[in-house]
Amino acid sequence: MRLSIHWKASALIRSEIYKKYSPGIGNSKAFPTDLPIRRERFRIISNLLPLVLSILFLMPGLSYAQEARIADITITNTHDDLELAYLSVKNTFTKKMREIVASGVPATFSFFITLHKVRHFWADKEIARIEITHKIKYHSLKKEFVIRRSWEKDTRRVTHSFKEARKLMNEIRHLKIVPLRKLKKDTRYRLRAKVELSKLRLPLYLHHLLVLVSLWNFETDWYDMDFVY
Repeated sequence: MRLSIHWKASALIRSEIYKKYSPGIGNSKAFPTDLPIRRERFRIISNLLPLVLSILFLMPGLSYAQEARIADITITNTHDDLELAYLSVKNTFTKKMREIVASGVPATFSFFITLHKVRHFWADKEIARIEITHKIKYHSLKKEFVIRRSWEKDTRRVTHSFKEARKLMNEIRHLKIVPLRKLKKDTRYRLRAKVELSKLRLPLYLHHLLVLVSLWNFETDWYDMDFVY
């Protein structure tokens, strides 16, 4: 029975996709100027379809929660600034998420970093609060990943390797936190960091595939590091 439902769902979804997005099929209002956009949409949906059907077939009873975590943080200081020398996140890309990204759907990681002065009899005092993003987009025609990291200004990283793209998404190196003049000697401070996958925002032509949202979910615990300046 489940196989029969799976086959019917596949046939129905494919039929609707071909009618709606395949140029000139079942749509007399298609214009030549629409063809590149329509073909790109059709390609993305065709790539996602097997993934969506596999999810529908395996439900219910599957959990897609990820155990993403911040694995390492190193802080140091330059001549003028306190610096986040290194931050690494693990377990951010599941197999299903990799397939979604490879189909052309962009992903954004948001990093939240705070620095507080630790106080014993009052609430800790916030010294700095930083939010940065790492964005990834796969271009199938060029077979390349484009990564943009907000703290690198207008720089974009391009790679053909998913392993390298994942590393760029998961790591931060040499990020300025606060000028040293704002810190006091022999004082205890607490650096906190957290990472989450930003909410999946599907294009309008993919809103009927909301099942993908169930795969798009991770948020690490806060990672705390205390130090004395």
